[in-house]
Amino acid sequence: MQGRVIKAGVVKGQALVSSEPMGFLGMVDPDTGIVIEKNHPLSGECIAGKILIFPTGKGSTVGSYTLYRLKKNGKAPLAIINQQSEAIVAVGAIIAEIPMLDQLDITQFKTNDWVKIEQDQVTICHEESL
Repeated sequence: MQGRVIKAGVVKGQALVSSEPMGFLGMVDPDTGIVIEKNHPLSGECIAGKILIFPTGKGSTVGSYTLYRLKKNGKAPLAIINQQSEAIVAVGAIIAEIPMLDQLDITQFKTNDWVKIEQDQVTICHEESL
């Protein structure tokens, strides 16, 4: 698959997929990387070290800084994939140096799939053999 690069990078990791939009301020604990928003499909999940996949962002502009803080605390996702990027998440990914792509059909991804990102190319596998 080919996506649009928001922040270039090369990473490989396991997917954590949400069908719902995500914001970072007040939704993700910046000290633990755990999703704390009640009733969100990822509530209780840790985003640290995962390829975080969700449709689009939502919420406060401070969400960009929260992504940066997650990175500084070692609790950030390895990469972010969106159906459609929005400015808050994009700025956060750029300042935190988290690879990010959008314009991808996120329904193709399942939690725990192994995902490899190389610039604008994304490969999905159901095991670590990527």
